[in-house]
Amino acid sequence: MSNDHSNKFLTNKELIEDDGDLTLRPKTFDEYIGQDKVKANLKVYVEAAKARGEALDHVLLYGPPGLGKTTLAHIIASELGVEIKVTSGPGIERAANLASLLTNLQDRDVLFLDEIHRLNHSIEEVLYPAMEDFVLDISTGKGAGATSLRLNLNKFTLIGATTRAGMLTGPLRDRFGVICRLEPYTQNDLVRIISRSARILKIEIATDAAKELASRSRGTPRIANRLLKRVRDFAQVFNAGGTVDLAITVKALNDMEIDPLGLDYNDIKLLNALIYKFGGGPTGLDTLAAAINEDAGTIEDVIEPYLIQLGFIARTPRGRVALKAAYDHLGAKPSKKAIEQIGFFDED
Repeated sequence: MSNDHSNKFLTNKELIEDDGDLTLRPKTFDEYIGQDKVKANLKVYVEAAKARGEALDHVLLYGPPGLGKTTLAHIIASELGVEIKVTSGPGIERAANLASLLTNLQDRDVLFLDEIHRLNHSIEEVLYPAMEDFVLDISTGKGAGATSLRLNLNKFTLIGATTRAGMLTGPLRDRFGVICRLEPYTQNDLVRIISRSARILKIEIATDAAKELASRSRGTPRIANRLLKRVRDFAQVFNAGGTVDLAITVKALNDMEIDPLGLDYNDIKLLNALIYKFGGGPTGLDTLAAAINEDAGTIEDVIEPYLIQLGFIARTPRGRVALKAAYDHLGAKPSKKAIEQIGFFDED
């Protein structure tokens, strides 16, 4: 039985109809807040491609989740004045799925491929000539009766997005003419994003409340918008008129167990296990996963990156180790073993 949804692609219009959250997405470079260097460079590349009447070079967007890779892809297509088709690496299961996508692209259209690092290697091989020469080589039959068919494609732009650029093969990465790394947002940029989202959602929010939300959003617009919506719920229930002020913001975030640095229940659970159960480490990933009843992959991909970014834990060849900042944040006293092991604790 064929998997009809595997080669399904969505236009920008269909995506907006399918997901109300996309109404918060900016539609132009001028509306897009933050990532100033990336945005400035992309503006130049887009304007130059339009002036030449050519397809934009293939673009790779990489960085942690929630920073706006999908939003940028839609903005690029909008600024180019072309259609965007959206799919993901795991969604392309066979070469026929890829062929269907590519042959349906019009001249200079954009194909957005999310989670490109999860693309099957055999599919990747088919993609190489499509990206480089805009042709599609299709083999039919097997053995001595096998034949090869070459199809010419319209010039298109592939925009790949990934949170794990290191997992891309060299040949695939080298075929992208534009490579952009997205960085976590500053607090000022997040305040501007929260204020913009509040206006769109018709939420009245105080400046100090927006700053508090921004400080607990891990430098990530997706998290900031999610927390804004949840704080709005608290404001509607507990504040007459539904105004989001500092007091209701702090109450809501504390009730949701989001601490002043943006750490949530799972982050604190991991730090507590590492410090109190295992004396600060080193502790193996599987041991830590069993201790907090969490999947090892979730720890590695979801929980740990922010803790490492904060300097709370380190990955070592022998396992995970809690660092001084983690002890300070939890108000925990390091053991003698931890002091000797890490080497920069004060004995006091």
